[in-house]
Amino acid sequence: MTDFGKVLMAMAVVLFVIGALWQIIGRLPGDIVIRKGNTVFYFPIVTSIVISVVLSLIFYLINRFR
Repeated sequence: MTDFGKVLMAMAVVLFVIGALWQIIGRLPGDIVIRKGNTVFYFPIVTSIVISVVLSLIFYLINRFR
């Protein structure tokens, strides 16, 4: 298998994991949802904060043990 094929497979796995996690943590309490008529505005503020903290910890650990 070529390197490009391995990269595509890794990206597919990452996207699958992100999609599965989004179903679990996609609607946390504190996310802003405004419904008016046929329009829905969704701003995932708490979800964004949680993702930011998790990514910060992951990158910190990667840098620390590198």
